[in-house]
Amino acid sequence: MVAMYAETLFNAVVDWETVMKENEKRLHSFIRKRVNNFADVDDLFQTTWLEVLVNKARYKGNARPESWVFGIAMNLVKIYYKDSRIRAVTAAPEEALDQESKITDEPEIILEGRERLMLAIQKFSTMPVEYQKLLKVLVENDVGYQELADSLAIPIGTVRSRLSRLRAFLKKELKWEG
Repeated sequence: MVAMYAETLFNAVVDWETVMKENEKRLHSFIRKRVNNFADVDDLFQTTWLEVLVNKARYKGNARPESWVFGIAMNLVKIYYKDSRIRAVTAAPEEALDQESKITDEPEIILEGRERLMLAIQKFSTMPVEYQKLLKVLVENDVGYQELADSLAIPIGTVRSRLSRLRAFLKKELKWEG
């Protein structure tokens, strides 16, 4: 009985709307630092607030309301990565993979791919040094924009513009599409 009264008291005292308004930017940044895909960040951000509103009666007051909210966000990020690994394993049915391998196993496609790869390797040394560094870190580490910016010690805007110019360079020099 006392525990039920305490929970009701905490929820009456916590103004969740104010908590949401005061922590909106911090929460978005918190999630953004952990998830690279902007659309997924927005989804996780909205899901966090939904979970807070749905489960606010469970808030026991053991931590500050903000800490509780960020804990929910962290759990959702963990679930996001766990689910993404599962989706990667189960994404394509076996028939689709068989069909894909038949198309790409054709000798002329393999030969064209090898020729493009050889041309790309030749062109790599003629690329501006900034493109070479960018491409090297990107390929070796498979990182997002922010991690790329951090590893090269340049602003994220510079990473984006260099990648854009690198794509244009590759399209022109290697006659790549897309």
